[in-house]
Amino acid sequence: MKGIAAMKNHVTVGVDGSAESRAAAGWAAAEAVLRQVPLRLAHAVDWPLDPVFPGLGRQDVDRWADQALTEATQELHVRHPNLEITTRCPTARPAAALAAEAADAGLLVLGSRGLGGLVGFIVGSVAMSTMVATDTPVVLVRVADDPDGRGTGTGTGAEIVVGVDIHQACDRVLAFAFEEAARRDCPLRAVHGWKMPAAYRYVPFFDPDNERDIGRSVTHMVDDMLMPWKHKFPDVNVSHNVFMGSAGEHLVRASQGAGLVVVGRHVRRSPLGAHLGPVAHAVLHHAAAPVAVIAHA
Repeated sequence: MKGIAAMKNHVTVGVDGSAESRAAAGWAAAEAVLRQVPLRLAHAVDWPLDPVFPGLGRQDVDRWADQALTEATQELHVRHPNLEITTRCPTARPAAALAAEAADAGLLVLGSRGLGGLVGFIVGSVAMSTMVATDTPVVLVRVADDPDGRGTGTGTGAEIVVGVDIHQACDRVLAFAFEEAARRDCPLRAVHGWKMPAAYRYVPFFDPDNERDIGRSVTHMVDDMLMPWKHKFPDVNVSHNVFMGSAGEHLVRASQGAGLVVVGRHVRRSPLGAHLGPVAHAVLHHAAAPVAVIAHA
């Protein structure tokens, strides 16, 4: 199978010994097995350390990093004895190190804290900075996505939900979503949210037929966007939902019970630096499933 996920030959995951990174490692290992590629564990050592940790030397930090990598490797080998696992321990700020490690990977997996009894993620600064610093697809995983610690949290069999935007090129996003659905042999659901043109706010007598006509037109546009991918992946069971309203809210709702949610982010820079769009931001903070963020033009 060719495409963006097949061009590079391993899955990379950031590990630091935390419960979140263990969940991410378990998810990444299962994904590597599905892809039949090696897994790389990366732990970034940020040196020199903050002076609030007096007495902690470089050897102590290196020893702790080696231990975290060794324990993660041993744990994953128990679950996946035939999986090829390598480790890396770059010395750099974590976001920069992980982005560099992702450069030759097909996928980067990061752990994130969940919102307690609520769904969604607490996306830390390292994860956020890493996502906007790499063009490699990034998946964020919570502990809740690997509840038994068995590394089975890829959600094989559960549907994949992908957000589509009829106003933007979504080829990289759709390629990733269709390839994952084919790999997992699971259904794929495309979700698009649309809003009435701003000019309609000034129409004194609004005709509901206009809303229905626009809705039908948008649905046809989504059909046209998906059609080439349906032909390319005829075995993938594809459905789509077109809603009037916030795309982020509908994707969050659709994430309930999903195995993975796929969203895009525009590769662009602002005077304030790279950033995520509002839809990706909403999904990352409120989705009830792992989230894949795909950079696209």
